[in-house]
Amino acid sequence: DMREAVDLAVEHLGGKMAGRDIEVIYEDDGFKPEIGKQKTDKLVKKDNVDFIAGYIWSHVLMASYKSAVDNDTFMISSNAGPSPLAGKLCHEDLFSTSWQNDQTTMAMGEVLNQRGIKKLYIKDMTKFPDQLDFSAELAKVRAAEPDALFVFYPGKHGAQFITQYAQAELNKTVPLYTTFTIDSISLPRVGELAEGSLMTMFWSPDLDTPANKKFVTDFKAKYGHYPSHYAAQSYDSIMLINSAVEKVNGDLSDRDAVRSALKAADFQSVRGELKFGNNHIPIQNFYLREVVKDENGDYTTKIVSTVYENHQDPYAQECNMK
Repeated sequence: DMREAVDLAVEHLGGKMAGRDIEVIYEDDGFKPEIGKQKTDKLVKKDNVDFIAGYIWSHVLMASYKSAVDNDTFMISSNAGPSPLAGKLCHEDLFSTSWQNDQTTMAMGEVLNQRGIKKLYIKDMTKFPDQLDFSAELAKVRAAEPDALFVFYPGKHGAQFITQYAQAELNKTVPLYTTFTIDSISLPRVGELAEGSLMTMFWSPDLDTPANKKFVTDFKAKYGHYPSHYAAQSYDSIMLINSAVEKVNGDLSDRDAVRSALKAADFQSVRGELKFGNNHIPIQNFYLREVVKDENGDYTTKIVSTVYENHQDPYAQECNMK
């Protein structure tokens, strides 16, 4: 999804930034910190990239970021937002087009407060990524009779959990709230089982901004399915880089000028205006989303309400940048 969004963004830019040809080099970290660092070293030292972007997993980003920023390469995290890099380890050359990891779940906590959920089942720490059988934990949920259940299972784990949750018929008695579990990648597999479930996110395909309408429409036309938030963040990463390259007229030799241009974020983000905090994490809205069917019968998400407006992560106060 991230790669598809990058390819679409490059297409939207006509393959050029400030008249210069765009060259994208893709690498795969394999979900392993040591491979992520090796790939980052290769991109920075061998390929001499001007910008490095991506990173889904926080442990991979933590292992890799110094390879970029210590070698004068601008880095944009398109998903991972570990607290150290938002706080004490923030860096002038590290930017994010996503969030600080806590924010999405903080928004879910606020939703649960608003809905008067008093007895929330969260207590089982399952073995990630090896465990894909949740029958024992689901039996414990049934016995506890909570007001609601909260889970965080990205990727295939989310699809597995949603399937088993429905098979156990807990979806009939225990409302499910999630973060980073149900998205446009998993919905084609679990749509009917997930219909009506709720999650929080900074973005949704139905977000009413001009850039998002173009992004979602063209993404669906090109690839035949809805984009996920991974795609939205990656699309914004390319558009952020383009805004900086355009602002310096393609001259990347003045790093201070490029850095200032990145911080200005002078472009139309899929989320609307993109404004960075002092730690280069976006200050942005977070929404409650619900899984629904669109007019064609395809499963997607729609915004139910705005949970936070212009939310800044709590670690920004630990960052010494202004």
